[in-house]
Amino acid sequence: MSSSFGVIQTDRINIADGKLRPMQLEDLEIVLRWRNSERVRSYMFSDHIISLEEHKEWFKYLDSKRNVYLVFEYNQAAAGLVCFNDIDNKNGLSYWGFYLGETNIPPGTGLLMGYLSMEYAFNILQTRKLCSRAFRLNERSIKFHKKLGFKREGCLKSQILRNGIYEDVIELALFNCEWAEIKNKIKEALF
Repeated sequence: MSSSFGVIQTDRINIADGKLRPMQLEDLEIVLRWRNSERVRSYMFSDHIISLEEHKEWFKYLDSKRNVYLVFEYNQAAAGLVCFNDIDNKNGLSYWGFYLGETNIPPGTGLLMGYLSMEYAFNILQTRKLCSRAFRLNERSIKFHKKLGFKREGCLKSQILRNGIYEDVIELALFNCEWAEIKNKIKEALF
């Protein structure tokens, strides 16, 4: 089956198979393994190998009103991480970040994580505008954002130094009213 969002599926994913839950101390090791994997690290703004001690220090600062870190579970197993940073309740703004840590999951699972994340951002956090940033070279992430309804807002030229080269960063955003218009189409295509 093919949808207008470019998702090709042979089987539908059940929305009940996925959920977001707060990141806990018990998740530190698996999140560190994901974060240090070449597949995830190669697209992060901070791309060095993180030590367990550094990771524990980072975890101490997660509990704040300006940051929310959630583990995405698929079939009751941790599969990815979702974060909302720089939450600004006055202006209704937040930044979103994510990655699937596991690779042995069915096609469409990432879109399920994205769908649940948008629902969380707009219904739980009451975000008016959700912002995101991705390296220009991360075409897969930019395409994923567009599937969720994000629109490009700009490009930060030569913004981040990686491997001796300053990389461009694409800025994307999705408004809650836009999500309200597209979410049912994604839900139908996915589930």
